[in-house]
Amino acid sequence: MQKIIPHLWFDKEAIEAAEFYASTFPNSKIKRTSKLYDTPSGTVDVVSFELSGLEFQAISAGPLFKLNPSVSFMVTCKKKEEVDELWNKLSKGGQALMELGDYPFSERYGWVQDRYGLSWQILYSGETGGKQKIIPVIMFVGEVCGKAEEAMRFWTSVFPEGNIEAIHYYGKNEGPDKEDNVMHADFSLSGLEFGAMDSALEHHFSFNEAISFIVNCPTQEEIDYFWGKLSAVPEAEQCGWLKDKFGFSWQIVPSGMEEMLRGDDRKRIDRVTQVFLAMKKLDIAKLQEAYDGK
Repeated sequence: MQKIIPHLWFDKEAIEAAEFYASTFPNSKIKRTSKLYDTPSGTVDVVSFELSGLEFQAISAGPLFKLNPSVSFMVTCKKKEEVDELWNKLSKGGQALMELGDYPFSERYGWVQDRYGLSWQILYSGETGGKQKIIPVIMFVGEVCGKAEEAMRFWTSVFPEGNIEAIHYYGKNEGPDKEDNVMHADFSLSGLEFGAMDSALEHHFSFNEAISFIVNCPTQEEIDYFWGKLSAVPEAEQCGWLKDKFGFSWQIVPSGMEEMLRGDDRKRIDRVTQVFLAMKKLDIAKLQEAYDGK
């Protein structure tokens, strides 16, 4: 099981968006869908899917949160024709944030926000691309601009197999960013590759719950560990969700949580749902009791 899984929040389009993405990227598929009932958002759809080897989860839970480019997904392509093909599909009905073209860092690159609001950076890398084709990229803007390096060092100290591979800083004449701000960096957490960057340009968005990262934990001890290390905003704690000191959202959940919430036993799913909705930090023993009907 992938330890850390990107989680996307949609109004009503989670399954539709997942099917579109699965049809767009090679070696992709819908893994499973399910419904949760009687939540604060009413009946919600949950879909798990895989894109080019990377697992995702998405939920349709109302218009509370909007996707924005503070988190995007870098897609590395070995051929320029692949860049163009993905750009044509993802940009249809969407908005170009950086037009497809030739840039100093890549001969073929573009940044697009698709029709559902999710942002993609499509990059021609030639044969230099890593093992992970799709890489989450976290952009620090507004109040947290300039904290990309601090965040990476913090996260890599918290997560097992945390490592910073490379950091590239802005130069003297690359304002409005300061020289010690991160232009681009590569790091990994528990086997998942990430990118990070600062941007001092004026942006009308910031981190929110529309994109969070699920952390699958096999034991209560591990849930307690990540909760204690990451949670920094008490009012944001709910149903296993938390925000860290950078305002970034994580979901600290039992590894078997998805199994508990799927299948045809509506009463069992409802029991587990009502128990976890009442929690902040998730309690595996109480969830298991609800699953077992005790």
